[in-house]
Amino acid sequence: MQSLWMLVASLLFSIMGVGVKLASDYYSTAEIVMYRGAIGVLVILALVRWQGGSLRTRMARHHLWRGTVGVAALWLWFYAIGRLPLAMAVTLNYMSPIWIAVILFGSAWLQKKKQLEPGLLIAILLGFVGVVLLLRPAMHADQMTGGIIALISGMLAALAYLQVRQMGLLGEPEYRVVFYFSVTCAIAGLLGVLLGATVTTATAAPAWHAHQLKGFLLLLMVGLTAATAQIAMTRAYRLGNTLVTANLQYVGIVFSSVWDVLIWHDALNWLSWLGIVVILGSGLLATYYNNRKAIVSVDPIGSE
Repeated sequence: MQSLWMLVASLLFSIMGVGVKLASDYYSTAEIVMYRGAIGVLVILALVRWQGGSLRTRMARHHLWRGTVGVAALWLWFYAIGRLPLAMAVTLNYMSPIWIAVILFGSAWLQKKKQLEPGLLIAILLGFVGVVLLLRPAMHADQMTGGIIALISGMLAALAYLQVRQMGLLGEPEYRVVFYFSVTCAIAGLLGVLLGATVTTATAAPAWHAHQLKGFLLLLMVGLTAATAQIAMTRAYRLGNTLVTANLQYVGIVFSSVWDVLIWHDALNWLSWLGIVVILGSGLLATYYNNRKAIVSVDPIGSE
């Protein structure tokens, strides 16, 4: 039953996606990343103070690498959410288990280790078939860039998850990983805003957008849902069945599809829906084989 916390996390991450998409009308991607990180820091600090624990770490280099890759993935994903139907952006980002399988396959091949088993290879191929079905029939020319960016965000997220797995094996608690990732988000977002101010000075474009009540509430929604979803997801992975938990994360695609229909009245054609189903199925298959071989446990703390 503890695995069902992933359903809560998936719902909250989908709501976060809604908030990011709506907030993109009021703020730049850098601002959203910054506020998302800052609110996450406050939430984790409150949690640590309440439950006890220490933020002191001996793995600063690991956190720096995880944070850099994770923030890049998050930044690209937030950008894609603002320019694609929410379900499409989420689906492409959720290809990270498939990219993990690709990375593991490439690593094993380069090191001349045991070849990838057929089931995992089929999962990888199905994932790419699903991407083709999802992108080609549904995307307009002006959406292709967003689609490619969402794909890249999933690749980077896969690298970040592998790093998270390594830190977990070395004994780093999850709350520290989430905390330092949130710190990196806040700093990277701030630097992005300041850099934007330098670049846009000639056009007098504002680097900071003035807060409106709706915009402020959307930022608050993004930060709180992201932090709460990470906590729920961490609980699911810590106490629940790893395979069931990893599979339940794909319910987020369904939630996002519902938001697309209810809020933006987006309609995907049947080939696009087929692509989503194929990607979902390939992700479940890749997760199954990854967990069965005990190679890696998918723990997408940064997707969010």
